[in-house]
Formats: sequence, structure tokens, C-alpha cells
Amino acid sequence: MATAAVPHPVPAVLPRHVAIIMDGNGRWAAARRLPRAMGHRAGVEAVRNVTRAARALGIEALTLYAFSSENWRRPAEEVSGLMKLLKLFIRNDLAELVREDVRLRVLGDYRRFPGDVVELIDDALARTADNRGPILAIALNYGAQAELVEAARTLAARAAAGGLDPASIDAEAIEKQLETRDLPPLDLLIRTSGEQRLSNFLLWQAAYAELLFVDTLWPDFGAGDLSEAVDAFGRRQRRYGGL
Repeated sequence: MATAAVPHPVPAVLPRHVAIIMDGNGRWAAARRLPRAMGHRAGVEAVRNVTRAARALGIEALTLYAFSSENWRRPAEEVSGLMKLLKLFIRNDLAELVREDVRLRVLGDYRRFPGDVVELIDDALARTADNRGPILAIALNYGAQAELVEAARTLAARAAAGGLDPASIDAEAIEKQLETRDLPPLDLLIRTSGEQRLSNFLLWQAAYAELLFVDTLWPDFGAGDLSEAVDAFGRRQRRYGGL
């Protein structure tokens, strides 16, 4: 099955770019008296369902916060388990992404991951590079503050070398240095599990995005939940500081 059924008609107003902070795997497992690893495994199935639902809705770009730069602080056994699940997802789902013309992108410094994981990611990126369909961006070892620091350093180095007038640096110049520069502007950012914070995710990009915090734990978030979130987006009025 390559796409997920949408439970009701596609909304008239669609966000072009949706990002999700996938939170609640551990609490989902704890509520069922299961190991945290089982929560992460259930979370991978939610990723599969939601990416299919996004394609069915016609969303141009979906960005998922899979592994933050702060997640290295978790127990080594849990980090290792997450790496195994990432490898399993790539191996099991890459053929579908290729078949469905999905363009895979990675945000963050994934080259810090183990060599075999890096090789799988590189292969997946290469095999989907020429696709022209929807974008699936996965944030891996990503932190928004580090992204902004790197953008500032790049622009500062160009200015110091005489190749850039500091007075010419504006929002557009910064955006061109961000890892999302080839993605549509972020329209809707969703966080599951009831937490209401951005956790160092797409801080610049979220400046005018609509934010939606839902109580549903990530493993329970499915096609219907995504469709409801898109419906909620369509009912909001986006003024961008105007009237």
C-alpha cells in the first residue's frame, strides 16, 4: 500500500509544508508497560502512516523531527536502538519512496551517525535525488540554533573575505544558508503528546508558521489526525503582522 486513505474530502486550503515534532513514544510505551524501544518501534509505523497520508492529501513537503542534536544525551542503548530503527525504515521503505516519486531530504549533521547508517542515508538520498514528487525531509542530528550559527559563520566568513557587504545581509540572505532553502516556506508545525514548545526545531522557519499542539501521543497519530490538523490550518487567518 503506497498511500493512506484520507477520512474525508481534502480541505480547500492546504499547507504546502508541514513539520511535525514526533513526541510521546516513551509515554506510549510506559502506558502499556512496555519497554521504550517498543514505543519507538510503534512510532516508526506512525511515520509510515503519516507520510502516506501527507501524499494522499497533496502536501508538498513534510518534515519530521526524528533525532535532535540533544538526543545524544539519552542512554547509549536507546540511541543504538534508534539507529537500528532508522536503518530498518530505510531498508523497508526506500523502494516505496522511489516508486512514489518522493524526494528525500535530510536536515542536520547525519554524518556523525555510525558508518553503516551514513551509507544507507547516502544511498537513499542518491536514489531519490531525481524524483520530482513530494518532499520528505527527515531531521537527523539537527538543532535549529546550530543551523543559525552555521549560517551566521558562513556569511561572516564571506564578508571578512571581502565577497559580501555586511549591510546587504537580510532575511533572504540568511534563508539561503539554511538547510531548508530548497523547501517551501513552513506553513504548519505540529507537536504531538501535549507538550507546547519547539525544542530547538526550525526556529527561524517557524516565525510565521501556524503552530498546533495536540495531546495525541505520536504512535497513535494517524491519517485522520493529520487531516484534522490540516482542516484546523485552513480555518485560521494568516495576517503576517497585517490586519
